[in-house]
Amino acid sequence: MSAPEASQAFLDKLRAHWPEWGVAEAFLPAAQRECALAWLALRGELLDAAWGGEDPTPGAAKLDWWMDELHGWSRGARRHPLGLLLQKQPVDWQALAMGIPALRSQRMPESDRHAALDTLAPFAQALAALSAQVFAATPASTGATADALLAEWVLHLPERGIPATGTDIPSLLALPPLRDGARVERIHAALVRGRLRRALRGQPGPVPAVTALLAAWRSARG
Repeated sequence: MSAPEASQAFLDKLRAHWPEWGVAEAFLPAAQRECALAWLALRGELLDAAWGGEDPTPGAAKLDWWMDELHGWSRGARRHPLGLLLQKQPVDWQALAMGIPALRSQRMPESDRHAALDTLAPFAQALAALSAQVFAATPASTGATADALLAEWVLHLPERGIPATGTDIPSLLALPPLRDGARVERIHAALVRGRLRRALRGQPGPVPAVTALLAAWRSARG
């Protein structure tokens, strides 16, 4: 498989996991859509490794690999196919690598939301800064980004046999939506919230197209 084919496979994987993105990406400039898809695929690989699966061991090994890979991106080297689309971006990939241990630490539930936010803060700060650099936006606050990440963490719980409905989803949905930062992050956070609402109703899975379209339009406006 060629490098472009391999990178396309990861983009296809993201589209398969988030089919509603095909509707939502209409609110991004056309020139940003491939990069946005690659960005979401990268962050998806990191979150899946950190929070997916019943056994944390394979994911921990993947996170260690990704830390090394992102350090390599900062030096102009790359091995992962997504690097073909992202590595040349003039951003501090080392900062994202240094935030990865926070994801591993957040695998199990914290005693309260504030403790969880403190745990996620290093990764949230790096994610907000880098996405803003890649997409020429003003960075979202670390707290708002961590809240959005915590919502994604809940979506990963069923993969480990932990019902999402056993968490305090209403409290997460009562928080303000992500309004600052890169548009791709705002739209994705809106789709995550949409999936949380469905999980709360016992209907997990992708957001219907019309709902996704409305959520993306609202979040794109900021």
